[in-house]
Amino acid sequence: MTPSTTAVFHRDPRKTLPTAVGGEGMTLIDSDGKRYLDACGGAAVSCLGHGHPRVVEAICKQVRALAYAHTSFFTTDVAEELAARLTAAAPGDLDHVYFVSGGSEAIEAALKLARQYFVEIGQPQRQLFIARRQSYHGNTLGALAIGGNAWRREPFLPLLVPAHHVSPCFAYRERLDGETDGQYVQRLADELDAKIVELGSENVAAFVAETVVGATAGAVPPVADYFRRIRSVCDRHGVLLLLDEVMSGMGRTGYLFACEEDGVVPDLIAIAKGLGGGYQPIGATLVSRRIYDAITRGSGFFQHGHTYIGHATACAAALEVQKVIAEENLLANVRGRGEQLRTALRARFADHAHVGDVRGRGLFVGVELVADRATKAPLPPAHKTHARVKAEAMQRGLMVYPMGGTIDGQRGDHILLAPPFIATAQDIDAIVERLGDAVDAATAHAPEAVW
Repeated sequence: MTPSTTAVFHRDPRKTLPTAVGGEGMTLIDSDGKRYLDACGGAAVSCLGHGHPRVVEAICKQVRALAYAHTSFFTTDVAEELAARLTAAAPGDLDHVYFVSGGSEAIEAALKLARQYFVEIGQPQRQLFIARRQSYHGNTLGALAIGGNAWRREPFLPLLVPAHHVSPCFAYRERLDGETDGQYVQRLADELDAKIVELGSENVAAFVAETVVGATAGAVPPVADYFRRIRSVCDRHGVLLLLDEVMSGMGRTGYLFACEEDGVVPDLIAIAKGLGGGYQPIGATLVSRRIYDAITRGSGFFQHGHTYIGHATACAAALEVQKVIAEENLLANVRGRGEQLRTALRARFADHAHVGDVRGRGLFVGVELVADRATKAPLPPAHKTHARVKAEAMQRGLMVYPMGGTIDGQRGDHILLAPPFIATAQDIDAIVERLGDAVDAATAHAPEAVW
């Protein structure tokens, strides 16, 4: 379809997109028969690749039995089993799960749970949220309000409730020369502490952060001990810790919950994407015991909901996805293939003039593009280098997830990689080869640095 013939309101209505007609494992196929190696899972979604027979059969079986039952009337076996599975694997006392249809909804539910928790326990003045610059928590108004993605927020600023932002944990860009990891982490913890004091700790409900920053900055992992220090600051002020694992969770980093690697237990976790692997739209918010108990012993009702929460077919798909991940030991593959991917990318771009950093965890990897490696100066935004890399990659039959505004919402370019957990060593080699060629082509005539 062309822009003049389609009735679909596409994200970019001026573009003519290829038409996807099939998917097999690591590959998507368009209507011309061209095959694309999926190195990004769409947007870090397709953790089992495409067309997994067990998941397809689980969906068909559930639809034949019961496609949908409204959660104000019924629960379902698949929702109960999926919730039990998730809470058994979750860290700490995250004992209950609230199912939604995607990541933005999971964040919205978490924000409302945090707010209602303080209303229930007699602290209704706690209504402020603190998040981080260069973060992304979703496109609905509440999620967009707390997010720190300036480009996404700008058109809608008059509609957004006030939120407050502190510095991200972004070592490549923001750690000072000569600063140790410990000093850097302490500086960030002190900044959060000062912000809470400035706002009045009695007014702050929660601190919100992506465990590993996703699309906005490109798979930025926290420095060691960062979240333990942040947890300590939150606890000192009675502030909840809400972790956004919509992208980084459900095995993407090599652990079912990314925060396991950081040794921290939040009060709320938002998950989506890899939960259902793209086979059905589903997300969830995991809730700590104290929040659940405060509501059940208080008003007895969570004042929130959507038509499709706890959707039986979506839960059936997600349940089978999680079973496959466990039974096929795919988390170990994520860790192994992720190490291979980062090592191979660093070797391929070791002397590349326009690759400044390769980072990430598991199969969640970012490649930051620069004009000058020594100074880390970004390429001019008008050059849209990230988009050029995507176009070159698509020509070579490779799907990657690019983004501009890495540094501050305007400057900086990166490429996000999030291939399916089923990737083989040969798949990783192919990703690195094609991406390397795409980056070479896209930066062959790159303009000089602009600060």
